[in-house]
Amino acid sequence: MNPLPVLAAHAASWRAAPLPPEVEHAARRALIDWFAALLPGCRLPPATLMAKALREARGLGEAVCYVDGAKGALRHAALLNGTASHTVEFDDIWRWGVYHPGCPTVAAALAAAQARGRDMAALLRALVAGYEVSCRIAQAVQPSHYDFWHTTGTVGTFGAAAAVAVLYDCDATQTAHALATAATLAGGLQQAFRGDGMSKPLHPGHAAEAGALAAMAAAEGMTGALDVLHGPAGFAAATSEDTGKWEKPLALLGKPLAITEMTVKNHGCCGHIFAALDAVRDMQRAEGFAAGDVEAVEVGGYAATKNVCDRPAARTEQECRFSTQFTVATMLLHGAVRLDAFAEARLADPAIRALMPRVSVHLDPECEAAFPAQRSAKVTIRLRDGRAFFRHQPTRKGDPDAPLSDAELDEKFMELAAPVVGEAPARALLAQLWRGAALPGVVPLLPA
Repeated sequence: MNPLPVLAAHAASWRAAPLPPEVEHAARRALIDWFAALLPGCRLPPATLMAKALREARGLGEAVCYVDGAKGALRHAALLNGTASHTVEFDDIWRWGVYHPGCPTVAAALAAAQARGRDMAALLRALVAGYEVSCRIAQAVQPSHYDFWHTTGTVGTFGAAAAVAVLYDCDATQTAHALATAATLAGGLQQAFRGDGMSKPLHPGHAAEAGALAAMAAAEGMTGALDVLHGPAGFAAATSEDTGKWEKPLALLGKPLAITEMTVKNHGCCGHIFAALDAVRDMQRAEGFAAGDVEAVEVGGYAATKNVCDRPAARTEQECRFSTQFTVATMLLHGAVRLDAFAEARLADPAIRALMPRVSVHLDPECEAAFPAQRSAKVTIRLRDGRAFFRHQPTRKGDPDAPLSDAELDEKFMELAAPVVGEAPARALLAQLWRGAALPGVVPLLPA
């Protein structure tokens, strides 16, 4: 069975489909969470550097580049906003796909909606389509896709293409060609974030721009290879261990919609560390020990926790966001891993550096077997006085089975947005995102 026409037909159906209240609510949550991750990233490299490098390529248009507050071409805004929204590692997760759909999908869809003068209802329908199509493609190629590829950079291209196709009023055939072209533009290597460097946030930015380009071209009649997802030299064959496990994802299409099952990040680092951080936080609160009492912390996790996040010598901000050792030490000392955890003073803090060698990471067979349905951890904390505590953390705060409430999402948004745009503008933007019928526009940043 060719999955592409099925996915395209589903996406195209959202051009005029009514939004059930619970789906609209979920889509608005996704938009709020995206802005929460976006705004602090607008002040940081690589988005700030890219904005300077591309200032002559802005073009004319109504799409807002939140990095510098100016309007311009759709693709320019999608690229820079998609990059900024992935920088501080607070973006959403769809756990079945090992994937952050918001960064590429919202960045492209919002830019397209602004460029074409659409309203909030049209944007939300496009987000539902982009999330659904891309999440099901991610599900079909995992878990082997994640051995070498960064799903947000690869599969994110489909999310952007599907969402922009909806906003360009593409029919099912045009949408299929948009997805087909998106497939051959997708990219993003794991090695880009296993070391240092600024490339990782660029992955969803590129996906947003490339997906938007694919949809814009398809709307004008450009065609793609319609067997590109499942063909013998197609996307799945090139990026996973076979030509894709399509039967289950297609059977689950819209049942329930992926956008209603999102994980909202509760820590400002790699999601593969979250279960361990939740366990450490809860044990410390329950038992009342101090960081200085800790002799050793043993973290058992799934393969990505070990392969991506076992970084005992992490030094830079990028490395530390992916270091179980750094983030666990930070949690023990400060009780949270938020934006300030990666300030310069914290990165060199002698107390954190002294704790990091006491944290070890190993592969736990039970946690690995449960992945990706569960992002779990088994954590043992041994104290200097001989006491030991153990916790099996089967899920993460923010996962669909332990969700952040709307009030907690509001708190996250204000924590991340208010220092960047100001308290009153942040509250006004939040209210518009929850209830507004019009799209958000320019949001000026405060001086850094």
